[in-house]
Amino acid sequence: MKSFEEKVLDIVARIPRGKVTTYGHIARAAGTARGARMVGWILNRQKFNPAVPAHRVVNRRGQLTGRWYFETPDLMARLLQNEGIPVHDHCVTDLKNYLWIPETADE
Repeated sequence: MKSFEEKVLDIVARIPRGKVTTYGHIARAAGTARGARMVGWILNRQKFNPAVPAHRVVNRRGQLTGRWYFETPDLMARLLQNEGIPVHDHCVTDLKNYLWIPETADE
């Protein structure tokens, strides 16, 4: 049986290019509905692991709260913008259209 951390990393690895998801959606899909902060800590420990596209994880309002994890605070926004995701003032401007929900995604 996979640990919560393994589930989180598997889910994040599946986020499609050009989409984002939230810490809460990841926590629910991993089986711990109230574990959004734990998801953040797990991602923070990954430090630039290319297999874990942490730049695609935002808070429930679309804010780039994980931006301090990256080399510079603007790197997360640049990575998302390079994938076609609009970002303004450290926030995904149209979260509804770019949101990927792992609980409903095809396996």
